[in-house]
Amino acid sequence: QLQLVESGGGLVQPGGSLRLSCTASGFTLDYYAIGWFRQAPGKEREGVLCISSSDGSTYYADSVKGRFTISRDSAKNTVYLQMNSLKPEDTAVYYCAAGRATWLPLREREYDDWGQGTQVTVSS
Repeated sequence: QLQLVESGGGLVQPGGSLRLSCTASGFTLDYYAIGWFRQAPGKEREGVLCISSSDGSTYYADSVKGRFTISRDSAKNTVYLQMNSLKPEDTAVYYCAAGRATWLPLREREYDDWGQGTQVTVSS
């Protein structure tokens, strides 16, 4: 059974950092394009950033460019989302998603498998 599990969410002050993890079981993440999405209260889910399964190419939404980075740890079958300089508007439930492809755009329908989400709250 394919499963993605996010972890690392929590409460952080503005300007702080968090690292989210997305760990897979039942399949090897290296063969999948990975996307991180988020959904704030009362808003639609939006794409944040993604990484290819081949050469590590990445794409970042303008709202997080320069503050968030995505990386892989093949040995741990895990993808990380490092979030720095967090703002209150980054508050949301964050989801990782996987699609069996070399590269996928940041559109929900492109991804087949989703985690349950982890809450990130940025507040003083």
